[in-house]
Amino acid sequence: MMESVAELQKFCGEIIPLDQAVLARAQARLDNLTKPRGSLGKLEMLAAKTCAMRGTLAAKVDKKVILTFAGDHGVVAEGISAFPQEVTPQMVYNFLAGGAGVNVLARHVGAEVRVIDVGVAVPLAVEGLLARKVRLGTENMTKGPAMTEADALAAIKVGIEVAQQAIADGAEILGTGDMGIGNTTPSAALFAALLPAAPAEITGRGTGIDDETLARKIAVVAKALAVNSDKLATPLGALAAVGGLEIGGICGAILAAAHQRTPIVVDGFISSAAALVAIKLAPNVLDYCFFSHMSAEQGHRLFFEKMGLAPLLHLDLRLGEGTGAALSMGLVDAGLKIMNEMATFGEAGVSEAE
Repeated sequence: MMESVAELQKFCGEIIPLDQAVLARAQARLDNLTKPRGSLGKLEMLAAKTCAMRGTLAAKVDKKVILTFAGDHGVVAEGISAFPQEVTPQMVYNFLAGGAGVNVLARHVGAEVRVIDVGVAVPLAVEGLLARKVRLGTENMTKGPAMTEADALAAIKVGIEVAQQAIADGAEILGTGDMGIGNTTPSAALFAALLPAAPAEITGRGTGIDDETLARKIAVVAKALAVNSDKLATPLGALAAVGGLEIGGICGAILAAAHQRTPIVVDGFISSAAALVAIKLAPNVLDYCFFSHMSAEQGHRLFFEKMGLAPLLHLDLRLGEGTGAALSMGLVDAGLKIMNEMATFGEAGVSEAE
């Protein structure tokens, strides 16, 4: 499966829009609960949309799985990160030991974290890791494409297969997460190419770089776009030229979730860049995405503005890993419990509004 661009296009073409009839039925039930109409705001939206995704008013999200994809980036050689590249594999080990932020918040909401090596720059062998490495990191995108289109397609395929397996294992909702030192730089480049946006307005401080490093990072994004300008016309071409392997994996997971009518909670800045690629490949994907939070990364606000979207949370998070996705999975669960456990006016014997 997914050995060619044509197969990817066919897969994307099979993604259908939300079931509007179920959406209307879910909203009707929500409107009949013992509360003023619409008074639970986005919780009601989450419940109704999840039912429409699943095609049933009996939708639930008891089994939650966060897919955290890891990959490295050749552009780190340009001095754009506050952390060295060896932190990527070190954090992979931390995820697998249960000691990272995403592990804590996943436990809080009852979610499982699955860690996928799609492109870490060193060999990894540790129990529990989903070893699906496409290649040992990307090339330096300021000197040419970060990877080939075949590599990008392979990374998307990894994401599709990992998400499909999670759903086959019973996952009723998925979340995205990332690990890759330097990956806000390729993400900014993807946003700049596909939104589009100017490098200076979309590029932020990532792990907390100083003013001098930020200026260098903006110049690096601009240079990468210029060097690869002939390869940015398609979503797959842009992903290959200025993206990353873990970004491709997240993109594939989003496509697979939508293909199987399963809600997927998109994490932060990096995951949103992957979602943008997925949306450009298959616009109906947007029906199955919940965007968990607005990152403290300055370009994330621009993404939401240009796409006409709204995040569920605004907590100044900028960690990635799937931390925002974990928190927002709890909100989806809460919305469905409101719909399924709250009494209607008739059931409770409460008088409705005039």
